[in-house]
Amino acid sequence: MHERGVFVDHSTMHRWAIKMLPVLAAVFRRRKHPVGPSWRMDETYIKVAGEWKYLYRAVDRAGDTVDFLLTSKRDRAAARRFLEQAINLHDVPEKITIDKSGAYTAAIESVKADACVDIVLRRSKYLNNIVEQDHRGVKRVSQPMLGFKSFWSARIIIAGIEIMHMIRKGQMDCPAGQPMSAAQQFYSLAV
Repeated sequence: MHERGVFVDHSTMHRWAIKMLPVLAAVFRRRKHPVGPSWRMDETYIKVAGEWKYLYRAVDRAGDTVDFLLTSKRDRAAARRFLEQAINLHDVPEKITIDKSGAYTAAIESVKADACVDIVLRRSKYLNNIVEQDHRGVKRVSQPMLGFKSFWSARIIIAGIEIMHMIRKGQMDCPAGQPMSAAQQFYSLAV
């Protein structure tokens, strides 16, 4: 905006982001590539209103983002909600790799029992390095923000950060299969 001679306050940009990102996120979810059947799941911490909250994330074997969810608690219910959301978006995975988290183990076992599906559960912190390294993309953008003021706005802004992260990784179906830059892909969501 500044390059075009338009001066906009940062709070105006924040309000625009809060208003537009849910719409762009919904469009992106419809145009997202399918992910692989082997998932790596983990959570990281994000500061919201001075308190640490939990960002659940999953990536597939190739490093493509499966899904994400910001929650206030790190327990079985939150892990199950995240897993069900990811399964609804992408179908049931063949394998899930987690660290030694008891909440993930309980959530996966309860989903397996309720849905009568067979998911291979692997517990290895070394196989989970893909998702651990992928946290960097989100942390790199969110840490200079010095935390978020409210949980509601944090959820929306993190969704926007994750969308841009997925676009950079090439996870969006481009119209007519044309190669497009990340900026062109982002603008195509608004059209």
